[in-house]
Amino acid sequence: MNKPQRGLGKGLSALLGESLDVPGPVPSRAGHVEIPLNSITPNPRQPRSAFDDEALSELSSSIRSIGIVQPITVRKISEGKYQIISGERRYRASRLAGLRTIPAYIREADDTQMLEMALVENVQRSDLDPIETALGYKRLIEECGLTHEQLSERLGKKRASVTNSLRLLKLPPTVQQRIRDGVLSTGHAKVLLGVDDPALQESLCEETVRGALSVRQLEERLRHLSKEASPASEAPELPRSYGSLISHFGKYFGDNVSVRRSPSGKGTITIRFSSDQQIEHFLDSLKH
Repeated sequence: MNKPQRGLGKGLSALLGESLDVPGPVPSRAGHVEIPLNSITPNPRQPRSAFDDEALSELSSSIRSIGIVQPITVRKISEGKYQIISGERRYRASRLAGLRTIPAYIREADDTQMLEMALVENVQRSDLDPIETALGYKRLIEECGLTHEQLSERLGKKRASVTNSLRLLKLPPTVQQRIRDGVLSTGHAKVLLGVDDPALQESLCEETVRGALSVRQLEERLRHLSKEASPASEAPELPRSYGSLISHFGKYFGDNVSVRRSPSGKGTITIRFSSDQQIEHFLDSLKH
C-alpha cells in the first residue's frame, strides 16, 4: 500500500521523500502556504549581515527532524516569485536540510514597509548585542521615518528604553566595540555617557576593562577625577518650567536637546537632529 498518508504538512512530506513538484503556493489550514524554496529570494536589505554556520547547521538538523516550527514571512514580487521579509535564517537552514518547500505567510508590503518589518523582527532577537540593537533602532528612525514614540510603540518598549539605547551610539567607536565584545556593560556605558570628553571616555573605558571595574567603581573613579580637576563655576540649575520645554522638544528629537542658561536668564537651546524627516515631523507639528 503506497498510498501517501493524509494530514502531513508539505515540509514533513519533503522530509519523508514524497514527490513535491509544487508549481506554486499550497494553502494550509493554519493560515500560511507552502512555497517552493526555488521561488523565494532573500531580502537585499536584510538587517542581519552574519549567519553563524554552526548554528545554521544545528537548525538544519532540527528541521530535518521536526520540520519548520515557525513559518517565514514573504511578499509577492511577481507571478510565482517571492521575497523574504523575515525568516532568512529558517530559509537558509531549510535549503541546507534539502527541503523543497517552506511554510510562509504572504504579506502585502512596499519597500519601506518590508524594511520596517524586517528591522523590527531583527532588533527583537535575543542574541543581539546592545550596539546592534541601537543600530537597528537608528535604521528604523532614519530609513523608515519613525519617531522615538512610534518606534517604542512598534517594539512594545518604553520610550526611555529606546532613547537610552540610541544614546550608546554617541560613544566613541572604540568604546562601542568594547560593548559589542561583551567586556563593557550598558551600565558602564551609561556612566561614560556622562563624560563630555571622548578621549576621557576611551581612557576610562580601557581602565575599566583592564581593572575589571564594576559600575560603582567606575562611578567612584569619575567622581575622583572630578575632584582633581580645577574647580569651575557650576551651571545654574534650570527653572522647573524649563522641563516642559525640554520634554516638548524631546518628543521629536529624543535625548538630543540641551539647554544652557546663565544666572541673568540668557542662554541657548541646542538641538541635534539625525535626519530631514525629524525636522519635517517637527515642523508639521507646529502647523496644528
